Amino acid sequence: MNNMKTIQVEKITLNIGAGKPGPELEKGKILLKAIAGKAPCETKTKKRIPGWSLRPNLTIGCKVTLRKEDAKKVLARLLAAIDNKLSIRSFDKQGNFAFGVPEYLEIPEMEYIPEVGIIGLEAAVTLQRPGFRIKRRSQKTKTVPSRHRITKEEAIEYTKKEFKIKLKEEEEEE
Repeated sequence: MNNMKTIQVEKITLNIGAGKPGPELEKGKILLKAIAGKAPCETKTKKRIPGWSLRPNLTIGCKVTLRKEDAKKVLARLLAAIDNKLSIRSFDKQGNFAFGVPEYLEIPEMEYIPEVGIIGLEAAVTLQRPGFRIKRRSQKTKTVPSRHRITKEEAIEYTKKEFKIKLKEEEEEE
């Protein structure tokens, strides 16, 4: 197989949306630090939504991004927390996928953190092939040709092979 066609995990982004600043947001920061081992950054609002009591630049969540081998290790643990089952709807057209973990206690090797309580988190996984850097480099940026992009089917096959994923829709049919 061509080395340029191999799929790999570019990054995994762990996200906790508290909805407002306060103790929930601080608990989320503590949890992400415990899971990822890195300090999370805050996410801020961009728009004013009076019905939700939101105004611009209000901190409402936190996230942390993991790359390379750290990302694969944490991803394997997070997938084990949901019994290695994903929905087909979790995958987008570009081959990326996202899923939620309802309670962090389901993650293997995670201890209960009394100051956090019981909360969940969301994980978004970005896949790439070698050569995707051409769209991000500072000089002579180019678009990735359609023949080199990752399709939804290729991403599903990769996750089945690499992480032993089962799709929920396939189990319902059996």
